[in-house]
Amino acid sequence: MTKENTTTELNITRAQMIQLLNEDLAGEYQAIIAYTVYSQVLKGAAYTDIARELEAHAGEELAHAIKIAKQIDYLGGMPAVLPKPVKTSNDPVAMLRADLENERETVGRYRERIRQAEAMGEFALSETLRAIIIQEQEHEIDLSAALDINVPLPKEPSGKKIIETK
Repeated sequence: MTKENTTTELNITRAQMIQLLNEDLAGEYQAIIAYTVYSQVLKGAAYTDIARELEAHAGEELAHAIKIAKQIDYLGGMPAVLPKPVKTSNDPVAMLRADLENERETVGRYRERIRQAEAMGEFALSETLRAIIIQEQEHEIDLSAALDINVPLPKEPSGKKIIETK
């Protein structure tokens, strides 16, 4: 991504920010539903602790949704009411991988949203999103630990992995 493209993508209107935040809000609703369902259907001794952790994640995602809705209202928009589709499976590993992928995408979107908010001069919004990212990254860590994998590299909102350079 060139600097020109980055600058163009950062300069968005209030209406565009409201639309983007509503997409993010739909993702938070999705996470609430997924964590609620997954926490109840994961069975077996191997999943007891993670199921309890997913219940806690559901509550944290609800708090995120409220914060995002508040920011949408502040910007003059109406918060969305529909979630993104929730992936379901009978396979516990597939459920946890779906959650991990959603968290990775969310962190990438919020990183972009922070840059956009700051370009707009909406510093309270960027600070709100920073606080949310902290918990979203903790969710990534919890899910990666449950899957016994390293936390994957972050993703850009486009779905591309961020490449580390020296």
